[in-house]
Amino acid sequence: MAYVREILTEGHPALRKIAKRVDPKEIREPLFQQLIDDMFETMYEAPGVGLAAPQVSVSKRFFVIDVHDDEHEAAVVINPRLEMAGEDIELKEGCLSVPGMVGEIVRKSRVTVTGLDRNGQKIRLEGDGLFAQCVQHEIDHLDGKLYIDRATNVRPALTEEEKETAEA
Repeated sequence: MAYVREILTEGHPALRKIAKRVDPKEIREPLFQQLIDDMFETMYEAPGVGLAAPQVSVSKRFFVIDVHDDEHEAAVVINPRLEMAGEDIELKEGCLSVPGMVGEIVRKSRVTVTGLDRNGQKIRLEGDGLFAQCVQHEIDHLDGKLYIDRATNVRPALTEEEKETAEA
């Protein structure tokens, strides 16, 4: 059974640490599998489209993602490596660890990410739009960065669109 974990918010020191690489032998351990399930449950409950392990106080290099589109299934990416592609675009962004706030940030329009899945198998995912934005956002978390470190015009979400973005 999966459990909802507490999502750390800005100011917590765990969000500013570079997450440690996951030993591939650890992936099949029941506690690690439980953590993956808990992270999906926590992300869906929030509700959000991505969640990195440091956001639930676990210093491990992996994240879960589900952007709810026709091209991408829900996935976990362990020890991700990001390959950038596409041009720079300005996007509106929010974060579960910075609740109620939004800002503008420059991200790459398309990305490819490689890593391991929940079974320790190599995976390669690629995409644009919300998927690309989310992957870059979650990898920032693994590097101890929050979107507000690079965003401009960070402000409370006021419109319905901004509130949706802030909650993602």
